[in-house]
Amino acid sequence: MRKLIFVGMLAVGALGSSAASAQDYPYCLQGREFGYPGNCQFTSYAQCEATASGTFSYCGVNPRFYYAPAPRGRHPYGWY
Repeated sequence: MRKLIFVGMLAVGALGSSAASAQDYPYCLQGREFGYPGNCQFTSYAQCEATASGTFSYCGVNPRFYYAPAPRGRHPYGWY
């Protein structure tokens, strides 16, 4: 019984932590120290530019955000 509870808690913890880190934002801070695609935690270009100010970094688009496949919508009634 203890093993079952432990495995359940482990699974819930893993799902919770992976959902929090899987967010892709549209802009990335890019430069020599960040690699590619860079630090992609910016929701606006102005946020990214403010962080890049005074450093040897620049802002670019996040390819995982802009080139991701579009989510599939539901078909109208009767279309299958």
